Amino acid sequence: MSLKFCSFASGSSGNSYLIRDDDTALIVDAGISGRRILQGLEDTGTPREMVRALLVSHEHIDHVKSLPVLSKRLPEVSVYANEATWENIERPVAEEKRRIFRTGEDFAVGSLTIRPFPVSHDAAEPVGFSVYGSDRQISIVTDVGYITEEIAGEITHADLLLLEANHEREMLLMGRYPYPVKQRILSDEGHLSNASCGECLCRIIGDKEKKRQIILGHLSRENNDPHVAMLAVVNALEEREIYVGGDTRIQVASRDERSSLFEV
Repeated sequence: MSLKFCSFASGSSGNSYLIRDDDTALIVDAGISGRRILQGLEDTGTPREMVRALLVSHEHIDHVKSLPVLSKRLPEVSVYANEATWENIERPVAEEKRRIFRTGEDFAVGSLTIRPFPVSHDAAEPVGFSVYGSDRQISIVTDVGYITEEIAGEITHADLLLLEANHEREMLLMGRYPYPVKQRILSDEGHLSNASCGECLCRIIGDKEKKRQIILGHLSRENNDPHVAMLAVVNALEEREIYVGGDTRIQVASRDERSSLFEV
């Protein structure tokens, strides 16, 4: 039994992802409209009753926008976040639907195991997620200022990795954002640049050779471009004599459109 992944949207304006096997489906973040997420479930052939958990990485609106709608429209779903994140979420979710996880501690939902691990971002207690099932691993790392040793170790073995490539540094510095916003994005509690994403991939691919599907995600609408992100990452890899194709496949997640359904 394989693991499947679909990005419903990935970017500064909203994020949501589907991870499932044949028995259990999870939604990671709900930063776009409930209507779009429900349509994504239909398009991927995922029954609403199959969705057992909605995982929340942190409280920013581009990750929690439709929590109230989905908690009502998905009959079997529970909404999972750590305690600090729940304390900062302003979107109402019924008490009986709420679940609390501890960052760094695995928990099970149906046939899948979830590991929430800490990331550095300007939120209360932000996390990335790894989901395990059928001897496969899917990891999601976005909204992260830099890659720690713990993050690198966690994602090295991922069969599918969605990794943030938020901005091209020069585009950000020359762009129209106010200076304090630029400094926040560039900080250790901000977002990962194309160059930092490439450095991370060089590191983890060099640490362990295996087949990987890499998806570049959470691209900024103002300060990045899919072609620029892909070129920057591929160039970084090729400088280390790591070539895309074969064992390493790379795509860019659209900010506004559903991806294909990946299977690992």
